[in-house]
Amino acid sequence: MQHGKYRFIAGFLVLPLALYAVFVISPFVQAIYYSFTDWTGLSSDLRVTGIDNYRRLWHDDIFWQAVGHNVLLLLVLPLVTLGLGLFFAFMLNVGGRRRKNAAVAGVRGSSLYKVVYFFPQVLSIAIVALLFQFAYNPNSGALNSFLGAIGVDARPEWLGNPHLALWCVTAVMVWSNVGFYVVLFSAGMSSVPRDFYEAALLDGANRLQTFFRITLPLLWDTVQTGWVYMGIMALDSFAVVQIMTVGPGGPDYSTEVLSFYLYTKAFRDGQAGYATAVGVALLIVTMIFAGIVMKLGRRERLEY
Repeated sequence: MQHGKYRFIAGFLVLPLALYAVFVISPFVQAIYYSFTDWTGLSSDLRVTGIDNYRRLWHDDIFWQAVGHNVLLLLVLPLVTLGLGLFFAFMLNVGGRRRKNAAVAGVRGSSLYKVVYFFPQVLSIAIVALLFQFAYNPNSGALNSFLGAIGVDARPEWLGNPHLALWCVTAVMVWSNVGFYVVLFSAGMSSVPRDFYEAALLDGANRLQTFFRITLPLLWDTVQTGWVYMGIMALDSFAVVQIMTVGPGGPDYSTEVLSFYLYTKAFRDGQAGYATAVGVALLIVTMIFAGIVMKLGRRERLEY
């Protein structure tokens, strides 16, 4: 009887596991194999070169510059995006004035604000990047036009300045993602019993204390998941860099990231073997980041 049950379960698992192996596991294995070859990506001729590609990576200054930019994005992008998402969601759900028959309430018009914050999510990242490319234009862009209108003569180059370009890209990625987390965290906060907040307010707690003692602990699993997701997005910033930046990836490699470096090596330079080595390095960075976040974020589950 037991063997029959296991055969029945295995019958349902064979097809999905086979599809997963073919379309997910197999590309990873192939990429790792190609990273040890001199494959150009343009023909089937290739030669195994051992660890030459990884030795070349170790001495590649542009690669390490891209790694540094990705690490900066990993630190800044999740922190700013999730921080703003938590702040706006808390204000929309808990930060309003007390009303009749409600000790805790969000600001007036919170439903409309959620729609406004979520609006960037209906636009593709390509459209968002293109719009901000026009906004950052030093001659006719909206930002410099505004600065000129208020009498500022020293208007920056924005994307043409190596010291500002990466921060301009980061600002666009924050703007395009924060609305999603406002709605996500708002959904989580709406499920928190109001009795918790009312009891805390009766005990003399202020808004800041209720956030750190009640809201954040109960939303911690959601925040942790969002941190991993935003970290992966920070590592995969190809579209914004490709569309917005000078070069792209410039000026002077100031916005070069691993995903775009992989693309240029594979499709511009015809060095697919070396590009897959960059991809393997990107995979390792992603796994290390996810492991650190899950390790540091591990805590006892809070239930209510």
